[in-house]
Amino acid sequence: MIEVLSAFGLSAATGLNAYLPLLIVGVIARFTDWITLKAPWNTLENTWVLVVVAILLLIETVVDKIPAVDTVNDAIQTFIRPAAGAVLFAAGSNIISDISPVAAMICGLLVAGGVHAAKATARPVITAGTAGTANPIVSAAEDVVSGVSAFMAIVLPVLAAILIAALLGLFIWWKIHSRKRRMANA
Repeated sequence: MIEVLSAFGLSAATGLNAYLPLLIVGVIARFTDWITLKAPWNTLENTWVLVVVAILLLIETVVDKIPAVDTVNDAIQTFIRPAAGAVLFAAGSNIISDISPVAAMICGLLVAGGVHAAKATARPVITAGTAGTANPIVSAAEDVVSGVSAFMAIVLPVLAAILIAALLGLFIWWKIHSRKRRMANA
């Protein structure tokens, strides 16, 4: 269940920025054991894929801060962000055999597409209302939310597993300790 929630978080983050969550997942999968991507999703760990995603992230980060150009970028991203969300949802939930890969991709597509639609609808209103002066601030905030959301979607399941292990360890310690006290009092 935690993996499904993680997949929802990752796909939602791509609705704001397609490349940042992809890069975060690829880097974390490559350099840590927090997540393991199965084929074909493990392609995100490839050096060349990470370089291309980093370059695309740099382009989107710059372009998304420029009034009017950001609207064109959002039109282009209408196809890319939902696709990235579908990939990350399927990659994040592929360890659960009960979820069809097609259903997982549809879920990711809908989640990322919904977040992107909200962003693409709000951005022109913000641009018109502030004469474009708020675009860099709003775009930076979107990038931060996307990055933090993607990172937390990965880390929270890891933290949950650590918490469960710690609680289990504490319970075992308590059982052993209480048994020793009973034996000492008997």
